[in-house]
Amino acid sequence: MNFSGQMTAQEKAGTDEAKAGNARKARHWRYAAAGAAALAFGVAVAAPAFAAGAPALVVPKNLTYWHMFANATLVVKLVMLVLLAASVVTWTIWVSKLMEIKNANKRLKADLAVLDGADALDKVGTLQHYSPAAMLQVARAELGKAGKIARVEAGEGVKERVTARFASVEAGSIQRMLKGASVLATVGAITPFVGLFGTVWGIMNSFIGISQSNTTNLAVVAPGIAEALLATAMGLVAAIPAVIMYNHVARSVAGFRRHLGDAATLVACLVSHEVDVQLAGTSPVRSAA
Repeated sequence: MNFSGQMTAQEKAGTDEAKAGNARKARHWRYAAAGAAALAFGVAVAAPAFAAGAPALVVPKNLTYWHMFANATLVVKLVMLVLLAASVVTWTIWVSKLMEIKNANKRLKADLAVLDGADALDKVGTLQHYSPAAMLQVARAELGKAGKIARVEAGEGVKERVTARFASVEAGSIQRMLKGASVLATVGAITPFVGLFGTVWGIMNSFIGISQSNTTNLAVVAPGIAEALLATAMGLVAAIPAVIMYNHVARSVAGFRRHLGDAATLVACLVSHEVDVQLAGTSPVRSAA
């Protein structure tokens, strides 16, 4: 009897929970319906006001680029300002990356001369660039961990570990050098569409002004169309240099990668020489016949 009563209570609790869940779902649906109705009412109320507030077409005496911008709608002005800011950011990043890559290549060339002139790891002088210095530190650390190398297998293991860590150093250097270049690619990809959005918005407002003025005179229509097309022109002005700059930075980074690879090769040669010296020092000396 107690077990039957317990099951009955559980079933009742489950039924109450189901009813509460259904009530919550119904309440959510009512909220959603009320929100949709409010949104529809707001759009219906705002649409006539927006149409009535559309700027009337003004025929300036002298149509210049400044008049196009000054007489444009708020949205088109914002689009133009965004495109102008994107163009300024693009030129700033390009100039800074050119200077950074130029200085890095200069330091790398100096380090290559130092590494090429050394015949042992201990005789390498001060390196200017952080990547060859990091490679040299990695090589010395791996040789220190290995201790006295007495077998060829141990020497080969040291070379493999050093080469693997060199790849990590190179990847980090390339990633650091490419930092900011993605902005150039992004600007080159999206700014034409941002300018197109401003053009479409401006042309829509021009048609609204045409309907209000009840005329299709070219002198009346031209200013609105011109300011709309100015947004597209600014988008292209921002996008075309950004694409060219990104390609130039990519080619410059490829040259930096080659210098970095040369530095890794020279340090690896010094490691191999050190391993050979240690192996030669532990090999038995044969007497002359």
